[in-house]
Amino acid sequence: MPDTTTTSAVDLTELSVTRGGSRRLTGHVTRPVGEGPWPGVVVVHEALGVNDVMHRQAERLARAGYLVAMPDLFTDGGTVRCLVPTFRAALSGHGPAFRDIEAARTHLAQDPDCTGRIGIIGFCMGGAFALLAGNDGEFDAASVNYGRLPKGLDGALADSCPVVASYGARDRTLTGAARKLEASLDRLGIVHDVKEYPEAGHSFLNDAEIGPRALRPLMRVAGIKPHPESAVDAWQRIDGFFATHLKAEGLKG
Repeated sequence: MPDTTTTSAVDLTELSVTRGGSRRLTGHVTRPVGEGPWPGVVVVHEALGVNDVMHRQAERLARAGYLVAMPDLFTDGGTVRCLVPTFRAALSGHGPAFRDIEAARTHLAQDPDCTGRIGIIGFCMGGAFALLAGNDGEFDAASVNYGRLPKGLDGALADSCPVVASYGARDRTLTGAARKLEASLDRLGIVHDVKEYPEAGHSFLNDAEIGPRALRPLMRVAGIKPHPESAVDAWQRIDGFFATHLKAEGLKG
């Protein structure tokens, strides 16, 4: 089967530093094969960092016709040093990681192969970032996948772009999150599509198990594992939502 995407490493340090982000930031850009321009999507990785599963998620989006940038939020210090402060930033809405995400978005916006319409998608920790980053007026749509909700939800989402969100009912760490998020978006009058999948747990959109092999049995017990049946439906919703808000004719970049 011929390759339909190409991936290259990018240095986002200058864009990040000028925005008050990390002192060093790298990432990857994945392009559809063919002639652009295409809408852009920033992928925000899960708590375990940029891994093969996250690269395949980026490639999937590129095959669907998006120019994809995935910043490595753990560049400046590695996963061990960066995980806790980055996770705190995801819940507070403040911190260098948001400037790093902004740098990735700017990189896409400056690419001549980008239409200027740009969405954001996040998984796990990245889902929390996607939810709050979509509130700054820079993104045209946000896909939030099992992302933790911030305190003061209505205030945090007051200026949000359209949101498509997916949660698993068997995710014990996020009980009731889908219901609370949908209620907030309803109150605020924000376009949204929120769904909780009864048989799915955390990380159900992943196409393979993640984490240290020795810990995977415990992760399965905790419900952290793929659920392909739910993932198919969730991706269909994400694809349709992004097509409406990023690809539809007549939208201005």
